[in-house]
Amino acid sequence: MNVDFINPFLLAAVSVLQTMTFTEATPQKPYLKTRRDPAGDVTGVIAISGQTQGSLAITFSRSCICHLVASMFGEAVETINQEVKDAVGELTNMISGDARRQLAERGLSLQAGIPQVFSGPGHKVEHAIYGPAIAVPFQTPGGDFTIEVCFSS
Repeated sequence: MNVDFINPFLLAAVSVLQTMTFTEATPQKPYLKTRRDPAGDVTGVIAISGQTQGSLAITFSRSCICHLVASMFGEAVETINQEVKDAVGELTNMISGDARRQLAERGLSLQAGIPQVFSGPGHKVEHAIYGPAIAVPFQTPGGDFTIEVCFSS
């Protein structure tokens, strides 16, 4: 996987969360993820195709996503309900869109599918292609989330 694909997704996550939720997100040490287990409680996944194939997954801890959604809607959120899942899908879509815009500026044309959201104990992170993903955990004042990027070479 070309590591040049990773930074636009990380920058997009920081930018989208700052703009939409007024929340600072700080990246931590990246790692190679070979298992399908999520790093959190609710995950948005979006397939990406075009000049390369792959996907983006964003997994939020319950505390993180509740904090982000509360910031977006201006009211307390304590559980992962349908409204929260919809927000995960929308955040995944916005982060993907901003990253694809950045990659297009470098000459790489990509399209995205419709985000899927999974939650609950035992849910798995299924990427659009088989292989390891680069995972980057982030810390926010409300909790942690992890971005996974998995693309063909």
